[in-house]
Amino acid sequence: MAPSNPVIFVPGITATYLRDEYPLPPEIVWSVMSKSFERVLLHPDDLRYEMIEPARIAPDHIFEIAYREIIEELRDNLSDDEDHPVPVFPFSYDWRHPLAASQAQLGSFIQEVIARTKLIKHYHDAGYGDDPKVNLIGHSMGGLVITEYLLHAGAQAKVEKVATIAAPFQGSLEAPLKITTGLAELGTGAASSRERHTSRLTPALYHLLPDFEGAIQADEGIPESLFDSASWQPSVLRTLTRFIEMRGLDPENPAEQAHQLFLNMLGVARDTASG
Repeated sequence: MAPSNPVIFVPGITATYLRDEYPLPPEIVWSVMSKSFERVLLHPDDLRYEMIEPARIAPDHIFEIAYREIIEELRDNLSDDEDHPVPVFPFSYDWRHPLAASQAQLGSFIQEVIARTKLIKHYHDAGYGDDPKVNLIGHSMGGLVITEYLLHAGAQAKVEKVATIAAPFQGSLEAPLKITTGLAELGTGAASSRERHTSRLTPALYHLLPDFEGAIQADEGIPESLFDSASWQPSVLRTLTRFIEMRGLDPENPAEQAHQLFLNMLGVARDTASG
């Protein structure tokens, strides 16, 4: 009997360590126990990079405290015996960035996993290389990354089965709570202004905004969609304006720049949700 396809496990938002590769040796700036909000904060002029430069933040490994047991169980239960293991690969990605970036990384990783699996003798002997595929498991936002990849790859996706765990396909009420107050589960401990401010400049978090009937109840005159900038409290724009005043490359009209930045983050998330 042919072995099961290799499995890729995609974790949720914030559940991948981040390291700064600029220092030697590299420094962990986001982990289970310690989170440097200042160093993972993105630059308002270019959300691909960090506000405090020079830096080079890259994904490390996924949170072992959350996922080690499930990955070990998958490896054990999917394999017929120790001599014929089914590989289960944890997928690390930079969870701060939009889904488009994360799905592209996942696509490249799928190709790598397929190439590595072809080198495993019992897969080679079973003819895995004739029509190689992977199975995907996504937890929380990991399910959205998988969905975005499948939409992008279409019929070219080398995927046979998908399973998701608590994936917020219609958004999560924790996302606006985190952006407005700093509460919910972005970091550990009590809410702080650092956590709230970091959330407001994390594009991926806007992909988690709730998008279902009754998600919010707005006063008269306020839009009932969180993808509309007019539905948000003014403090969000004030935070973005302050970041631009502090680190922006163009000092002119920081409030207008902040508004455009906010519109862009909301627009990308809205277009992804509607696509």
